[in-house]
Amino acid sequence: PQELPYLNVHRFLVGLGVAVPEVYVDAADRGVLLLEDIGDTALWDAVQQQPEDCVQRFYERAIDQLLLIQIDGTRRPDPACIAFQQVFDERLFIWEFEHFIEWGIERRLGRALPDLDATVLRRHFARIARRLAGLSCILNHRDFHSWNLFVQDGAIRVIDFQDALLAPGPYDLATLLGDRDTPHVVRPPLEARLLAYYQRRWAERSGSALDPREFEDAYFLCALQKALKVVGRFYFLEIEKKKPGYRRYIPSTVRQIERILPRFPQHAEMAEVVRRYLPAERECVP
Repeated sequence: PQELPYLNVHRFLVGLGVAVPEVYVDAADRGVLLLEDIGDTALWDAVQQQPEDCVQRFYERAIDQLLLIQIDGTRRPDPACIAFQQVFDERLFIWEFEHFIEWGIERRLGRALPDLDATVLRRHFARIARRLAGLSCILNHRDFHSWNLFVQDGAIRVIDFQDALLAPGPYDLATLLGDRDTPHVVRPPLEARLLAYYQRRWAERSGSALDPREFEDAYFLCALQKALKVVGRFYFLEIEKKKPGYRRYIPSTVRQIERILPRFPQHAEMAEVVRRYLPAERECVP
């Protein structure tokens, strides 16, 4: 790239009206950017110990920012923006599944998967990757979770967007509602209301309704793929990168996987193998 990805995507998002921090000084050639201070309150912190109606309002505001990126951003593609030059394709989905096998199972256990189990996982992972890659791709933030969204004067501010790319529509939403410890706050009844809110606001902003059944199927498939990737990624960060602290997020991610697996009976064979190798909660205690 001819400029920092952050600045490239920032310029595009500013044009959309997304609430990103202002860039006060661009001295990237000297390794310095001076950005607006948007405070220290991540969305995750803002919703702690709050009543559910308050939590719902904050997440609805986050969804409004997401739809601005997804709908308006996709309608106004800019070939100069690197986000439109990158696609979450079948190859990348497969890579992330392999990341789970390598780090979430083999490196964690210190041994290779038996050939039969590896064959089962790879066969089903390939089917899921093809299915996800076949969905309509729209502009996504890629890491749209509660730690990359800040609350300032009651409004949502968006950070860490430099990896934006084209991906299946529900990908960012699955991240927002199900990443790390988020399921402790966004429990299934609230999740259902937020999914309904997303679909309603999508119809209002885009002028066309989503098919509820197809949308939820794609949403939960994205959520499952992301959760498996996260287990592998967090073990990679702990084991390979020597960054402590990520293991504590794994139990909630494992519970997310176990909750979603029964929704896909066509992958029951895969689910049986995945459950056999998921880490027990005691393994995640630092």
